[in-house]
Amino acid sequence: MSGTTTDQDVLDLAAVGIGPFNLSLAALADEVDGFSFAAFDRRPAYDWHPGLMFDWASLQVGFLADLVSLIRPTSPWSFLNYLVEHDRMYPFYIAERFHVPRREYADYCAWAAARLPGCHFGTSVDEVRWDPARDLWELTLRDAATGDIRVRAARNLALGVGTEPALPPALAKAEGDRVLHSGEHLHRVDGLIADGVRDITVVGSGQSGAEVFLDLLRRQRDAGWAVTWLTRSWGFAPLDYSKLVLEYTTPAYMRYFNGLEPAVRDRLVASQWQLYKGIDTETIDLIHNELYDHMLDGDRPPVTLLPATAVLDARRDGDAVQLTTRHADTGREAVRRTGAVIAATGYAGRRPDCVAPVEKLIAWDPKGRYDVSPDHRVRTVPEVTAGLFVQNAELHTHGAAAPDLGIGAYRSALILNASAGRDVFRIPRRTAFQTFGATG
Repeated sequence: MSGTTTDQDVLDLAAVGIGPFNLSLAALADEVDGFSFAAFDRRPAYDWHPGLMFDWASLQVGFLADLVSLIRPTSPWSFLNYLVEHDRMYPFYIAERFHVPRREYADYCAWAAARLPGCHFGTSVDEVRWDPARDLWELTLRDAATGDIRVRAARNLALGVGTEPALPPALAKAEGDRVLHSGEHLHRVDGLIADGVRDITVVGSGQSGAEVFLDLLRRQRDAGWAVTWLTRSWGFAPLDYSKLVLEYTTPAYMRYFNGLEPAVRDRLVASQWQLYKGIDTETIDLIHNELYDHMLDGDRPPVTLLPATAVLDARRDGDAVQLTTRHADTGREAVRRTGAVIAATGYAGRRPDCVAPVEKLIAWDPKGRYDVSPDHRVRTVPEVTAGLFVQNAELHTHGAAAPDLGIGAYRSALILNASAGRDVFRIPRRTAFQTFGATG
């Protein structure tokens, strides 16, 4: 039977989940003297989107958007120091790569996670409670291997549990061996080949959808399947990577965005989807090259691209999936049979189960989302004096920068400064040339 123990030492900051953002928090916290920090994750080791870890895929942000460099470029946990430690600095210098391979970034993060003393894997946070007598958060921790329970107290808490795969209702009811989320693609695609699937439909036109579609095209000659790619958007649109538009992912715009009325923020998030949901132009070019080769070959199964096409309904039909679609411009509905559906329909924020005991102490907005201040602190009832922070759960309050890796070190520095009660990191003041909002 597992036992329960209580650690006497109080953490200055505890973090739930170890993705890139809380890993940034751990890396920066490592150099703060006299500051006690620990991050917990139920997984046995760091792993980042393994189901989409294509060998050829690159990050959509530059390598300076690592764990620390935009705040502390001299940190031993920088990407450049990772290169030095792996004797790859000169090859990287010669390569002149600003956008590094995704698998290299994932390996960099795993390298840091395995060495940072504040990272504790194989430990789940089962509950978070509030101790009003001590003004502390209490975390109930469970060892994944032994089941042992212990309780750890913290003056501040950062939730970085990330997002979870989202399937729209029309597809969710048919989820199974033939309807899967793109996050499982590399884990499941060989099984589709083994099952003899002859027709696959990709739904969704963001970066993940584009990469899955490209991967299916490249497997087509061996697998022998027809491939359809459809999206409800007006087209297979590119990520807007122009310089002045990129300033909408800076701290300057985040602060401006946070000060707007909630209804205005929601409208802007919906309209600015190309800031974080588009396809990078390199991937678009690779897809077009593959389609051109497909045309020249003349003997491959058909490939179909359907923009402005929404899925209304999905249901299993024997070994196939029957999709009912509607075209946005004509209103025409159609029924399509396909062997499998890969839904690149994005990810949604989630409320971690561990906060259930303190839900009534948290200020939620009318849509049930965190009410987050400019410094990424979640507003709580007045009697809660300890800090509660979120990472990548504030798209609705901070805009398109919230999920961007380039904001990770900045956000972590704000959280650490607030948790330490002093400015341990210098916060950059000039991050955009544009002035957002009215002047004068």
